[in-house]
Parts: sequence; C-alpha cells; structure tokens
Amino acid sequence: MATTAKTRKLTTGIMLASSALLMLWVSAAFIGALNQVNWQVSELMRQYMLATGMMKPLHTLVDYYTHIKGIEYLICVSFFVAFPVFVKYINKEKRPIPVMK
Repeated sequence: MATTAKTRKLTTGIMLASSALLMLWVSAAFIGALNQVNWQVSELMRQYMLATGMMKPLHTLVDYYTHIKGIEYLICVSFFVAFPVFVKYINKEKRPIPVMK
C-alpha cells in the first residue's frame, strides 16, 4: 500500500513538472512571436492563419474582388431564401378571433 501511494505521488509530481515546463515553453514561444511582430496580436493571428491555410493572401485587386464577389453571392442566396419566408409569415390569412362576453 505504501509503495502505491509513493508511486502515485511520484507520478503526479512528474506530470506537474512536465506540465510546468511545457507551459514555460509555450509562454516563451508566444512572447517571442509577439516580440517579432512588434507586440501586435492581430498581426500574429494573421500570420498564423496564413501559415495554417485558414486565410489566403490577396495580392491583387482581382483576388480581392473575387473574394468579395463570392461572399456577395452567399448573401444574395440567403436573402432570396429568407425574404419569401418572411413575406409568407407577414401575410397570414386573417381569421376572426371569438371574444367571450
């Protein structure tokens, strides 16, 4: 029983120490990255999204216009679906409501 408790404490200590070292490394990497981009968090996030492929760089006006046009088409399609549903909701058949006296 005593060896199990000692083993458990040793395992917990090793896990805590490795977690602390990992957090120290992550903090140092994040602070170093922020220092490299002149302490601008938005620029760091932009570089991260470019590096991971979440965002494409837009080099020309044609690239930018194509990107905007695609978003505009999505907005138009959603409007063409939502507007008839809204009109149908507004123009319901009017029924008399019985009133109790």
